Amino acid sequence: MAIGVFDSGVGGLSVHRSLVRQFPAADFIYLADQANTPYGGRPGEEIVTLTRAGCERLFAEGCSLVVLACNTASGIALRRLQQTWLPGYRRELGRPVNVLGIIVPTIEAATGLPWEHEAERRGDKVEKLDVLAVFSTPATTGSRVYEIEIDKRRQDVAVFSQACPELAPMIEQGAARDELAAAVALHVKAITTRIGRPPDRAILGCTHYEIVGDLFRAALPAGAPLIHQPQATAEALGRYLERHPEYDAGTGGRRRFLTTGRPGAQSSLVEAFWGGPLSFEQA
Repeated sequence: MAIGVFDSGVGGLSVHRSLVRQFPAADFIYLADQANTPYGGRPGEEIVTLTRAGCERLFAEGCSLVVLACNTASGIALRRLQQTWLPGYRRELGRPVNVLGIIVPTIEAATGLPWEHEAERRGDKVEKLDVLAVFSTPATTGSRVYEIEIDKRRQDVAVFSQACPELAPMIEQGAARDELAAAVALHVKAITTRIGRPPDRAILGCTHYEIVGDLFRAALPAGAPLIHQPQATAEALGRYLERHPEYDAGTGGRRRFLTTGRPGAQSSLVEAFWGGPLSFEQA
């Protein structure tokens, strides 16, 4: 058995890297749907269909759990798959399997509260708002998942989302650092203008963006914290596995990387982030 990690492309490697550090003995299989990346501009039904196909492939490879290392898939497809597809698929397989996302751990990290918590609605005026910026794909921004779910839990946090439609494709294609820095700076400037002041904190709401996290730190105000999805996801998965020993993560430390796109080496940008050469098998 193994843990599967699924993303539309290479952005999920940021989550994968944190998971490997958290569970060095576990077996991992990473699947990048590079034939269909990016997901951020696709219709919702397409995102559901593509995400289900990726999960099916990882379960067929022997995974017991799949982590959707993609905000778009987590925000658009996860609940549908958990409610309408997984129950029947478990019966068909005859073994426990599950699909988890990265938005719940991120919101828990952003609010400092468990997912189950909902704030008591009060009429008191909030004296000081914590302004939180979310940089994400158009699909994630359009879903308003961060605004809706954080508002349920914290009335003193104001969430502003900024869609960055070109950024994930630029990272996938290994764009030059100066081009990436210019794109990041434009998005930070745009959201700052819309808010009327710089944000207090930020979520990089697309796992691709962690690969250029240093560029976001440089463009944002000095000292503004970034909420890191990869670490939040790894810590949440640790708690989940403690509660659910029925899911077998393996013990051989095996690593495989699959792609629906072009197999072989990845861009120098991705390999520099990963920390060494990285080659994908054809899925």
